[in-house]
Parts: sequence; C-alpha cells; structure tokens
Amino acid sequence: MAMNGTTPTAAPSPGTPATGVSATQTGGRYRTGEDVDPLTDERTGLIREVGCQAIWSLSSCKPGYGVDQLRDRSLDNYWQSDGQLPHLVNIQFRRKMTIRDVCVYTDFKLDESYTPSKISIRCGTHFNDLQEIELVEFNEPSGWVQIFLKDIKDRPIRTFMIQLAVLSNHQNGRDTHLRQIRIHSPIDNLPVSAFPGYFTSEACKKFAYLR
Repeated sequence: MAMNGTTPTAAPSPGTPATGVSATQTGGRYRTGEDVDPLTDERTGLIREVGCQAIWSLSSCKPGYGVDQLRDRSLDNYWQSDGQLPHLVNIQFRRKMTIRDVCVYTDFKLDESYTPSKISIRCGTHFNDLQEIELVEFNEPSGWVQIFLKDIKDRPIRTFMIQLAVLSNHQNGRDTHLRQIRIHSPIDNLPVSAFPGYFTSEACKKFAYLR
C-alpha cells in the first residue's frame, strides 16, 4: 500500500542524475537522469526497440494493469503486480536477439511503496537456464533507468529470453508498479566495403559508404 507524506525534491540540472534517483549496479553499467530518453535515442537510428518482436508474460497483475499498460508508451499507465515477491516480467523472442540495453521507467513520487528498490535482469534460452546478468538497486527513482546488458567480452548480449525480476520494493511494499519497459538492439551502419569485395580505385572510394 502506498504511503503518504513523501516530500517532493527539487528538479536536477540537465546532465546530472535526477534528484532522489540513485542506482548501484554490478559493473556500474547504467544511465539515469533527465538526459535519459529512450525515444530520443531510438530516433537517432543507432538503436531500435525490439520488444514488439517478443512474447511478454507476467507473474501476476491486477485486471487492467498488465502488459498492455506496460507497453503503451504512456507514462501515466503502469503494470501492477498482484502476488508475492519476486514479481516477474518475461520477454521471450522467437530467435536469438542482440540486446544492448533495457530501459525501465519508475516514479517514486507517484507510486511510493509500489516502487521497486531492487531489480534483477536475467537472460537465457528458456525459463530453466536463466542467469543473472545485472542486479540494480534503486533509491527513490523517478524517471528512466537505462541498464546495459553485456557478455564477458563486454559486447551486447545475445539471448532468446530476458526476465526482469522485482526482488523488493521501497518501504517493504508487497506489489510493484512499473510504468514502461523498452528493449533495445544496436543498429550496425556498416560501410559497403565491409561486404565481400573492396573499393580500391580513387574513383570508387567515394562510394564506399552509404549516405
């Protein structure tokens, strides 16, 4: 149950973590703050959102607060769990995907004790071989958190399945609110010369890259 009496904090200056937001993570591979906007990043053409290619399922949800609300791009809507911790979001792809990051949106000012305080991100082929890739702890988060998923060679991970597990909530809350989740894959803009055959003459080198 949400608790009242939380004092709002002042807005941060651009480029700094949002006030009241703190994320600690194994390896420190995350971004958070006012400058984190997945939709802006997607418009650059360097990443694409691939959650639409996956099958989503939840460990539990209140009627009318499920996957559709989690994926509708509206920060006013949210998924609300309805059961015991941990609360799970399962994202299963039909083929192995290269995943650069997972972005989650939370709002402690609105959700209070429903706000996650610890999230585990696990990857694998199916439910039976999932392994934890990242563990993120939050302190009253309000905004987007971009969590990068990398393998042991520091490259974007390749996986058939991602599971996001909410392990605990603020103020020992039982159920959780997540307002949005977006999954990103990198877009490789390779030069034409990366394909078999190379341009060697000066006249042809100007066609080495697609514009």
